[in-house]
Amino acid sequence: MGQQGEQLVENYLMEKGYKILDRNYQKKTGEIDLIAMNPKNDEIVFIEVKTRKSNTFGNPEEAVDPRKLKKIEKTVLLWLMENNKTELHYRIDIISLELKGKMQITHLENVTL
Repeated sequence: MGQQGEQLVENYLMEKGYKILDRNYQKKTGEIDLIAMNPKNDEIVFIEVKTRKSNTFGNPEEAVDPRKLKKIEKTVLLWLMENNKTELHYRIDIISLELKGKMQITHLENVTL
């Protein structure tokens, strides 16, 4: 289900004009599901994708707690250094999908602690 959700989010982002730079970037500090360039302002967007079949146990984006966000932030810094992009602006987004009935996408931009 996770891979399906990531593919749906990737399609959603490309329809909005984003350029996908990387997928499933993994380090000891954590993983980033998708990394994209926002065409409106040349900002790098690091995306955490959360997919659920229902919201019985809460909305999917609620699964990203402060501990998870801190891991993402550390991993973001590694990606920026490895790709010589430390001078560019960036943000962290959470995009959640609910696949129950009609698919619902929630896009939270610039998530911080």
